[in-house]
Parts: sequence; C-alpha cells; structure tokens
Amino acid sequence: MENYFRITGFIPEKNLSFIIDSYGAYKKLWQFSAVLIAKGCRIIEVANSEKFIDGNIPKLEKPSTKMVLRATAEGEPIHTTYEFNGMTYKAIQVSDKTYIPDKNRI
Repeated sequence: MENYFRITGFIPEKNLSFIIDSYGAYKKLWQFSAVLIAKGCRIIEVANSEKFIDGNIPKLEKPSTKMVLRATAEGEPIHTTYEFNGMTYKAIQVSDKTYIPDKNRI
C-alpha cells in the first residue's frame, strides 16, 4: 500500500488527540506531517503501512485525496501495550482505537 500513512497527534489548544490516515493524498510522510503541524497539531507517532500494525483500525481500502479521521478523544493519546500473534508491542490508543505504530519495537 504505497503512500499509506497513519499519524497520531494532539491539539493542545483543544486538549484533543486523534488518529488520522492518508492513502494516496501525499507522496511522502513528511508532507502529511507538515500539513498537520501547520494547523497547530503536535505529532505523537508517524508511520507508513510497512511500519505499523493495524490493531483494531483496519486500513482504508481505496486511495483518496482526503485525510480520514479514524479516532478522536479528549486528552493526550495513551501509550499502552497490545498483543498481536503472541507478541507484546508498544501501542498507542485514542478512544477505543489502538494500533502498533512500529512493528519492530517491542
């Protein structure tokens, strides 16, 4: 899934965390991040589809020119653990949505 990116961020002024995906809207992950930073967001985690494990947030099926908001919650994202295929990984949670931002991190 080329150009599939997932970012977890936090908007301090609103005390709001989010997980947002982009599939095809940006060629590079830094471009996606830059748009969010320019809007005042603090980036917590960034990953492309080769790096993250879905957790309970399935990937988008079709490319789009739009960003897709996957989860929001009041407060900062929660750093937690998530078990996948018998291994425990560091994960991030926003509301009831959890994913593993780096499948190489244990």
